[in-house]
Amino acid sequence: MQNYLLVGIGGFIGALSRYIVSGFIQQFSFSFPIATLVVNILGSFFLGLIMFSSQNVALFDPNARLFLTIGVLGAFTTMSTFGYESFKLLEQDQII
Repeated sequence: MQNYLLVGIGGFIGALSRYIVSGFIQQFSFSFPIATLVVNILGSFFLGLIMFSSQNVALFDPNARLFLTIGVLGAFTTMSTFGYESFKLLEQDQII
C-alpha cells in the first residue's frame, strides 16, 4: 500500500508541475508545442540523474526512487501530450 501512495502523491506533484511549467513556457505563444518538448527533455534529464545517483552513488533509497521516478517524473513527462500535440500539428498542416 505504501508504494501506491508514493506513486500517487508523486504523480500528483508531477502532473501539477507539468501544468505549471508548460503554462509558463506556452505563454510566449509558440506555434510549435515547445513546452512539451522542454518538459520531456527536463524530465528525461532528471530521470537519468536520479537513476544514476541511486545506483552508483546510493543517494536515493528504493522508496525515494519510486516516488521520484515513477511518481513525479512519470506524470511530469507523459508521452500522451506529445502524441496529441503532434497529431494536432499534422491535422492543421503545420508539419515542419
